[in-house]
Amino acid sequence: MPEPRQDAARTDWWTLVAVCVATFMLLLDVTIVNVALPDIQASLGSSFSDLQWVVDAYALTLAAFLLTAGSLADRLGRRLVFVVGIAIFTAASLASGLSGSPLMLNVARAAQGVGGAAMFATALALIAQEYRGRQRGTAFGVWGATTGAAVAIGPLAGGALTDGFGWQAIFYVNVPIGLAAIGLALAKVRESGDEEATGTLDWGGFATFSAALFCLIFALIRGNVEGWSSPMIVVLLVASAALLIAFGLIESRIAHPMFDLGLLRNRSFTGASIVAFALSASIFAMFLYLTIYLQDILGYTPMETGLRFLPISALSFFVAAAAGKLTQRYAARGFLGGGLLLVGLGLFLMHGLDAGSGWTALLPGFVVAGAGIGLVNPPLASTAVAVVPPRRSGMASGVNSTFRQVGIATGIAALGAIFQHVAQQHTIARLAETTQVAGAKAHELAAAVTSGSGAKAALASAPPEARAQVAAALRTGFTDGLDTILLVAAAIAALGGLLGLALVHQRDVAGDG
Repeated sequence: MPEPRQDAARTDWWTLVAVCVATFMLLLDVTIVNVALPDIQASLGSSFSDLQWVVDAYALTLAAFLLTAGSLADRLGRRLVFVVGIAIFTAASLASGLSGSPLMLNVARAAQGVGGAAMFATALALIAQEYRGRQRGTAFGVWGATTGAAVAIGPLAGGALTDGFGWQAIFYVNVPIGLAAIGLALAKVRESGDEEATGTLDWGGFATFSAALFCLIFALIRGNVEGWSSPMIVVLLVASAALLIAFGLIESRIAHPMFDLGLLRNRSFTGASIVAFALSASIFAMFLYLTIYLQDILGYTPMETGLRFLPISALSFFVAAAAGKLTQRYAARGFLGGGLLLVGLGLFLMHGLDAGSGWTALLPGFVVAGAGIGLVNPPLASTAVAVVPPRRSGMASGVNSTFRQVGIATGIAALGAIFQHVAQQHTIARLAETTQVAGAKAHELAAAVTSGSGAKAALASAPPEARAQVAAALRTGFTDGLDTILLVAAAIAALGGLLGLALVHQRDVAGDG
């Protein structure tokens, strides 16, 4: 392994800057995309499933490649993999902006996920290799504040770019940032790796894990359309379970697995992984549906939507900055478990929407959830790498980030399946109560409630004398579906918070890494 350079202190700062710039770009892209989804839908004629895939195609490949990228980084060099990841992400961002169809966009988003995996898998390891003790807590605090800043600026930047230049600009903005990050990393970041890493990469584990995730997400997204008992959906779900079992068997029997299952014997690592999954599967997965609600139902522009997300994003920024400094003085379990319980409370406070609700009904929940996100992020990152030796920090970072991305992908798909079912059933019931629309027409309108621009076309085909009532039924169905998944997301966050409190213990965390 390379010897530390004489200017190590300065290298520490440059490494932190490079990692934060790349992280900012990644997270900025996620939050920008959420705000621009309705415009993408209108421009490309996307269906509701297409919109889910705009987010899930990225999250799916990010989750699938993270563990392999972490192992590859330990062998080939973390800086090398980090720089290659930025290059792939930047090129895929350009391709996303040039997309002329939903399929092309989703393929480009999947490529972004591959690059993002290389960046995420090495980000925490690059920080961990440069810092020890209290300095590590400060560094992770800065990193956590950067994630908060990206969340805070993302909706506003996305709104401004989409309103001013079109949705393509949200991807083009990554190109200059990516090029700057590559130059900074090559010039200033010290190379490192695992000198004990030997053998071939775990391609069997990669293949089974990736295929299992794809089958699961595809089944969840298509379940309502195809029917949950249809042969295709049943086969996909069974295949996903079988592939996950095969993945576990492979990882337990090979000499150099990409996911060392022995890490799960450390209950603090397991607790941190559960918290990572629950945070993403609850509040971050809900951002997609909250954005559609604010724009499609309440009629706000992308910029107006970004402003209304400011309470949750700004609080997450300021609280994360403070939490990073406090994690070296107080037990991580309080931040992880307590913060996630706050997220659950915030989601519960957003519950209670009806057809007449305005955006201020979400405000108390935004404030509480924002504080919870800020409490969780910095200690979640530091705990994940502090429970393993420094040479395995690449794997630990990759595993933690994998749980985050699997949470986003499965959360969006699962919440979307529940949302579609509830929204459609409630719309049909509402139409039967208040209008003369029934039968096949009612089912057509109910299906349109989750298809954005498709709902407008379906509404235009309704009997003129019933259009006002039909519009009210569609809005009621949408808010009923959203209200239901807010409760489900709140339960996921609360359960994750309780498990975090029960499993994470400070004696498992080596402050020096």
